[in-house]
Amino acid sequence: MPTKPMPPAPESSPAPETSPLRKMILVASIAAGVQFGWALQLSLLTPYVQLLGIPHTWAAFIWLCGPISGMLVQPTVGYYSDRCTSRFGRRSPFIVAGTALVALAVFLIGFAADLGHAFGDPVDRTPRTRAIVVFVVGFWILDVANNTLQGPCRALLADLADERVSLTRNANAFFSFFMAVGNVLGYAAGSYQKLYHVFPFTKTRACDQYCANLKSCFFISIALLVTLTAIALSCVREKQFVLPMGEGKNGNSQEENGGEKRSVRVPFFGDLFGALRELPRPMWVLLLVTCLNWIAWFPFLLFDTDWMGKEVYGGEVGQGSTYDKGVRAGALGLMLNSVVLGLMSLAIAPVARGVGGVKRLWGIVNLVLAVCLLMTVLVTKEAQHHRVAGASAPPTGVKVGALAVFAVLGIPLAITYSIPFALASIFSAASGSGQGLSLGVLNLAIVIPQMLVSVTSGPWDDLFGGGNLPAFVVGAIAATTSAILSFTMLPSPPTDVKIDVAGGGGH
Repeated sequence: MPTKPMPPAPESSPAPETSPLRKMILVASIAAGVQFGWALQLSLLTPYVQLLGIPHTWAAFIWLCGPISGMLVQPTVGYYSDRCTSRFGRRSPFIVAGTALVALAVFLIGFAADLGHAFGDPVDRTPRTRAIVVFVVGFWILDVANNTLQGPCRALLADLADERVSLTRNANAFFSFFMAVGNVLGYAAGSYQKLYHVFPFTKTRACDQYCANLKSCFFISIALLVTLTAIALSCVREKQFVLPMGEGKNGNSQEENGGEKRSVRVPFFGDLFGALRELPRPMWVLLLVTCLNWIAWFPFLLFDTDWMGKEVYGGEVGQGSTYDKGVRAGALGLMLNSVVLGLMSLAIAPVARGVGGVKRLWGIVNLVLAVCLLMTVLVTKEAQHHRVAGASAPPTGVKVGALAVFAVLGIPLAITYSIPFALASIFSAASGSGQGLSLGVLNLAIVIPQMLVSVTSGPWDDLFGGGNLPAFVVGAIAATTSAILSFTMLPSPPTDVKIDVAGGGGH
């Protein structure tokens, strides 16, 4: 009796359907909520901590908590989010936890002066020791929260991109665009001096108008982040992740012994250092270029509004209104920067094609970054010249020049927020690494230079008589070096095909 031919066996692992663009946009929109609060940090917190009584030299050490927490938290979160088997998905639980921590941290920072006064700080003199302690604790929690939140967001975007090169680039471009949106909203809120009228209870005996405005901004920040996170996670439902055969829930391997399985613990840091040892050459070059890039960026991101208040406007913290006017002008400059950042984020793909690829684009914008950092010296010297001549405020030309520096810097910042993360996702997919852990490794190349700048920028500036220019000049040198390495050593990403991956953090 003739046998019927057997039907072809179904494929064991059909390619998952590519997630719709709408899901990527919703997840990327969380960056607007995160960056709203980050914009407030960059524009208002350095002057705020100095008003609490921390001198300029030590203000940089306050910011050291961010890089330290980033170095420890983001790789850890990335590692465990790659292996999370929650019914809510791999990334969503960490995103929710990060959002909750942000809300707690922002409350502590906003009410630092009030809590310090309640614990015994006088309101008529500085330093306000107890307020500073509350502020630092809140600031540490905020940085831990941001790292808990942002890493899984980017990893979820990489999951949704399904290892497609063009989708990965677009996903990170969307993330960069929404960071720009958050920046614009944050800097706009920070520059509006009567926002505390919306929340009149924020102005207290211990918290003046400047402090009340900051507190009001943080209330808006919490509401925006919670709303965007709730919308994104309710519309983008992750499937429960099933660990590959032979791997335990916490990264354990399963070994058979006489028919019984026993867990062999693979420590997280051993896994991290193992990942560093086994990095392919493209990832090492990417880490080096990224490291130098952030050595260039961090001095300006840390002290940009302080530079406007001191060097451009010639003010001093707590003495008259000149410094505050400069800080507000700096907030306007940061808002212009964010507008350019958003527009450039949407134009990355066509511009990259026009200049011959992303590696060449990154090299070009690093040269733009170097020129802009050197231009701060020219703007400062021109402002000082007019003050010597008797001008009480910088002339229009100096103001325009300073704001132009802020605006043009939006171009390289869009690349910094997008291309390194896209390349890390592409290179890690090609090598079979988990997205969360790989982005955590890239984060090391960001936080280590931030730690270096935080520790050295204050003493370095004091060595040359104070001010911010010495650190900016070092940043220009680092940006130039980063550009040269990008042109000569950074490999181009592969063509737009789906990268087949065995193992790793599969999607």
